[in-house]
Amino acid sequence: MRVVFGIDVSKVSSEVAILVNGEKVHNYTMSNDAIGFSRLLGDLRTVHKPEIIFEATGVYSRRLQAFLDEHGYAYTRLNPLEAKKQLDSLRVRKTDQIDAEKLAQSQFVLNRKPTYVQEEVYQELRDLSRFYQNLTEDIVRAKNRLHKVLQVTFPELETILSTPTGEQYGNLVVAFPCKDFVLDLSKDELSESIRQSTSKRISDKRVAYLAEKLIALANQSYCAVKKTSPMLEEVRYYTKELLRLSEQRQTVLDQMVELAQPLPEYDILLSIPGIAETTATSIIGELGDIRRFQSANQINAFIGIDLKHY
Repeated sequence: MRVVFGIDVSKVSSEVAILVNGEKVHNYTMSNDAIGFSRLLGDLRTVHKPEIIFEATGVYSRRLQAFLDEHGYAYTRLNPLEAKKQLDSLRVRKTDQIDAEKLAQSQFVLNRKPTYVQEEVYQELRDLSRFYQNLTEDIVRAKNRLHKVLQVTFPELETILSTPTGEQYGNLVVAFPCKDFVLDLSKDELSESIRQSTSKRISDKRVAYLAEKLIALANQSYCAVKKTSPMLEEVRYYTKELLRLSEQRQTVLDQMVELAQPLPEYDILLSIPGIAETTATSIIGELGDIRRFQSANQINAFIGIDLKHY
C-alpha cells in the first residue's frame, strides 16, 4: 500500500490531501501551528513510510519543514517553478491551481525522490545571507535619505573625505550637520573634533588638512535652514542609523565567515577570481550543500531559473 500526503501550504493554514494507491481517501485544512501539526502527526503515524510532498512557499512552509525534520519524516519539497513544470508535463491545465490533491496525484506518476536534508549550518548561512541582504537594502535607503537632507543643510560635507562612507565620515556629519557647527569652533576645538571622529590613529598633518578643508567647505556652503532647524536632527538620525546598520551588517558577515570557513566549498569559491568572502558565503547560503545536485539543470530548478527565457 502506497500512501501520499499532498500539502498545499498557505499563510495561515494548509490543505492536506491523503491518497492511497492513487485514490483520495481524506482531505482537510489544518492550521500552521502546533495544533494543526499535531493532527498531521497523528495521521502520519498511522502509515508505514508515508510519502509527503509540498510546494515551498518561502517563510510559510518553513515551519512545516522544521516540524517534519524534528519528527524524522522524509519529504519532497518543490519550488514553485519546478512544481509548475512537472504538472504542466502531466497536462494539468495551466489555469488550474496547484493544490494538495494534484501534488499528491503527481507523485504516483513522477515518483520523486525525497528532498536532501542538509546540515543545519547551511540553513543558518541562508538565514544570515538573507539578513545581510536586508541590511544592505536598509543601508542603501539610509544613504539616499541622508544625501537628500544634506543637500539642504551642508552638501559640501560629502567631499570632506575621498568617499562619503565609513565611521569617520559618519561621525563628522553628526558633529557638523551644517556649516555653523564648523565656524562656531576655534581651530583647536575643530582639530579635537576631527581626532574624535575616528577610532584609528590620525596624524597631526592629516588633522590640520581636514580642519582647513572643513573651514573652506563651511565658508563655501550656503545652508538653507537655521541652526535650530529639525532637519539637522534628521541629518544626525540618518547618519547614526547608517553607522548602526553598517556595524550590524559587518557582524552578520563575520558570523557567516565563521560558519562557512570549515566547509570544503568555501576555499574553492575563494579561489575563483573576483569572489571574496562576502560573495562566497552568500553563494553557500543561497545554494546550500551543492553536493546534493546531480546536474546544472537541478541547480537551475532549485534557483527557479527557466533558461528557455534567457
